[in-house]
Amino acid sequence: MRNRRPVVVAAVAATSVLALAGCSSAESAETGGADQPYRVLVTGGISAQGVLAANAQTSILATKAGVEVQNQAGGIGGRQIELTVVDDAGDATIAVTKVREAINKQKPDLVLNSGPSSIGAAVLPILKQNDILSFNVAPTPDSTDPSKFPLNFDLAPGATDNARGIVGYAKEKGYNDIGVIHGSTAYGELFGKEMTSALEKAGLKQAGNEEYESTALDMTAQLQSLKNAGAKAIALDAYGAPLGYVLQSMQRLGWDVPLIGNTSVSSTSLVANEPPNGVLGTPEVKNLVSQVFTSTVYDPNNATVNKMVDTMASLGTISSTLIIADNYDAFPLVAAAAEKAGTTTDAEKLAEALETEEVQKNAQTAFLSRYNFTADNHGPNPAQDEMQFIAPTKVVNGQFGNPQA
Repeated sequence: MRNRRPVVVAAVAATSVLALAGCSSAESAETGGADQPYRVLVTGGISAQGVLAANAQTSILATKAGVEVQNQAGGIGGRQIELTVVDDAGDATIAVTKVREAINKQKPDLVLNSGPSSIGAAVLPILKQNDILSFNVAPTPDSTDPSKFPLNFDLAPGATDNARGIVGYAKEKGYNDIGVIHGSTAYGELFGKEMTSALEKAGLKQAGNEEYESTALDMTAQLQSLKNAGAKAIALDAYGAPLGYVLQSMQRLGWDVPLIGNTSVSSTSLVANEPPNGVLGTPEVKNLVSQVFTSTVYDPNNATVNKMVDTMASLGTISSTLIIADNYDAFPLVAAAAEKAGTTTDAEKLAEALETEEVQKNAQTAFLSRYNFTADNHGPNPAQDEMQFIAPTKVVNGQFGNPQA
């Protein structure tokens, strides 16, 4: 089949999400057949503010890059991918409205999002009701549960994976008496619980587990509690502005202990920018390492990741770290699943194929080198060696550790 450039239809929240010709009203709510484009809908907070907007832009850019590369490889089961981008403003209510509009006009074959977790929590029930395959980059407490969402797969490692990785790192470093501080978001609360469980399983002592309100401007009280409990290292969950307030509060206390940030920390631009826009190079981050994935760290010899990065950079500016580039991997995963299942239109058969080791091995993924979905768990379940912990550096094309920085 002759390759063609993907059709990208960008839409803002106030407009119709799909503008595809050739569909009668009777056909409009049906997924395209095998002779039609493979229709993908991705939502993101393009018009949001700050970190949320930057991460949405990077997520959508990764999606476009994944479409480009997969179309060059023949598409999904021979069907060229047609991508529609919808601005959900990072608002769950808007996302629900726009996804429903899209389904009513032309049911997509696949739906992706760009986070945050409130978007996934609101939209996944709608996709389930309409039997639509989906990949999610903002895990919720039940998004990996196939008994609740049999057609959804999480691309982003969740709180369980992140806690497991942090505890593994702490054990390697010989840390014990680990204090935990996390936000009041659904993810933050789940991370706090998973840290308690992971520390117990690893035989490490937890020295306090404190929660702060996501709107708080000072976390000194929570940190003082951890210090009083004897914490000798801190596992940290903080996304966006709260990260800055936690670091300021640590300085206020004059507390000099290792800080181990989860992926919320590494996806916050503060750690990759020098003052006045960030804290890179300041005393506030001298003890900080944050959790990233292999693809988020520059490696000139990783051809698969470099192809992803180069394609993204050719399509636009990578405005945040690649910690949010998960959607790139949706397309090789679906392509491998379609090859095994012998269909591009039966979402249930595609989901069954995604659960197999054969598909996971054959998919040419980059964000994670290997996904480990099972019939009981639709989370990525990455191996420990997929995770790295690095000190803050400048970012080049979304990656830490580039010598050109």
